[in-house]
Parts: sequence; structure tokens; C-alpha cells
Amino acid sequence: MEKRPLGKTGINVGAIAVGCWRFGGVSVATARARIETALECGMNLIDTADVYGLDNECPWGAAEALLGQVFAEAPALREQVVLATKGGIHLGPVHQGRDGLGIPYESGPGWITSACDESLRRLGVDAIDLYQIHRPDFLEHPASTAAGLSALVKAGKVKHIGVSNYTSAQVAALRAHLDVPLQTVQPEFSVSHLDPIDDGVFDQAMEFGLTPLAWSPLGGGGVLNASGSLGKVLDELAGAHNTTRTGVALAFVLAHPAGVIPIIGTGVPERIRESAVAVHVKLTKAECYRLISAAGRILP
Repeated sequence: MEKRPLGKTGINVGAIAVGCWRFGGVSVATARARIETALECGMNLIDTADVYGLDNECPWGAAEALLGQVFAEAPALREQVVLATKGGIHLGPVHQGRDGLGIPYESGPGWITSACDESLRRLGVDAIDLYQIHRPDFLEHPASTAAGLSALVKAGKVKHIGVSNYTSAQVAALRAHLDVPLQTVQPEFSVSHLDPIDDGVFDQAMEFGLTPLAWSPLGGGGVLNASGSLGKVLDELAGAHNTTRTGVALAFVLAHPAGVIPIIGTGVPERIRESAVAVHVKLTKAECYRLISAAGRILP
């Protein structure tokens, strides 16, 4: 698979990554098969988070713990994986989420340190390759968050750092206080969610050499079920490139000059293999603009 740089770390990873938000609630054998399939396809960046697993009605940390069991069973897999996880969310009574659980954000140094330590324990590793703040904590000064992240790097618990769901202004504020380099940003991006192309996130990434990791690159599956103009164009381009809607949708994400790495969420080995084919689908600028227009974005 085509490789792409992970920020300025000197690490090159597969152009498509695998996410673990659906990773809880399956056997170690099933989880291992997913990781092995991803690696066979050249997808060596594996992205998880301490909160992953709750959507599958599993306990806190379930996805990390399962991945840790895979590494314990097959240590050689850990050596092949660029391991990314996230922290900065915890359950509590501050406000109610859609499932009735309070989900406040916490990015102070104390919480970041304890969250990272727990992730290390669940994953069974000595260091995390990429540690990301999952969502911005609006009530924490960026200097405080920066101090926490810098301390993790200096302690050797984390090799590199990134952020997820940050605006470009929030990234700028954090970078102003960091004494270690920020390497990645993780926005939502797909043909049905185009905000990063014009809200400054991708422009800033290109300015500072940050690698965007795109979550939900298939729009939570919505792109695959799209009807109307978008569905028509997806099908036309799939036919023209001898691929599927998945191939076209991921190729669109890959086409952005910021060097975006889409994070696929499927846990089905066959779908992982299908997704890998997208690196060979080279959309033209005209085809990308057709998709943008078909998605409802009015071009000036």
C-alpha cells in the first residue's frame, strides 16, 4: 500500500488506517484476525481510544483492553503496528449524553497523565506511538493541556502527540504553548462532511506539516447508501474506475493535497480488503469537484 508521512515524525504509515471504535464485544481471535488483515493490506496505523467500546455496550476501556490481549497473544503484531489512542473524555455528571451518561471533557495535566497510564496498562505496552486529545476541553487553558502532553513525551510514555476534533484556532492556541511538536489532527471528513476543506483545518495542516487523520470517511455508512445526485455520481465513478462506492468515497478523501489518511471503522475482514483497493483509484480534480457539487456544496 502507498505510504504517507505521519506529520514530521519520520514514520511512514499506510495511506488508510483502521479504527477500533467497534472493537469491543468480540473474541480475541476475531480481533486478531482484523489486525492481521489490516496489516496484510498495508494498514499499519491502528487508531483506538479509551472511550471506545461503550457504543457496543462494553465497559470503559474495552477496545484498548481487547487490543492489548491481541498484542499479548501475538507480540510480533505490536512491532508491526503504529499504535494511536486518545484520551480526554470521561464519564461523569456534568451533562447528559444521548445515552443518559454524562460525558464531560478533561484535558488538564493530571487527567491526561492518569488517562495515558491507564491506556498503557490496558494496551500492555511501554509507550504509545501517537497519543491524541480526543475532544477539546473548553474549560482548560491550552497551556495546561500542552504541559500535560509535553510531560508524557518527555517521560517516554508517548512518542508523538496529536489532537482530534479541534478547530484550527484551537490547534493554533495549543501549538503556541507546546515545547514538543504536534504531528496530527483528526477531523471528521468525507464526501458528505466537507467542513475541513474550508474551515481552515486542512489549510493549517498543510501550513505546519500536520497529517490529517479523517474519521468517518464513509459518513458512518451514509455515503454508501446515498441517493439522489450524490448516489448517481458515486455509481458513475465506481463504474468508470472499476471499483465500488467504498473505493470512490475513500479515494476522494485520499485525493486532498493535505495527505489525508482515512480511518475506516469496519471490523469485517472482507470490507477491510475492499477498502484497501481505494489507494489504486485515482480520481481527477474534475471528478472530485463533481462529488463535492453532488454532495450539495455550491461551488463559487
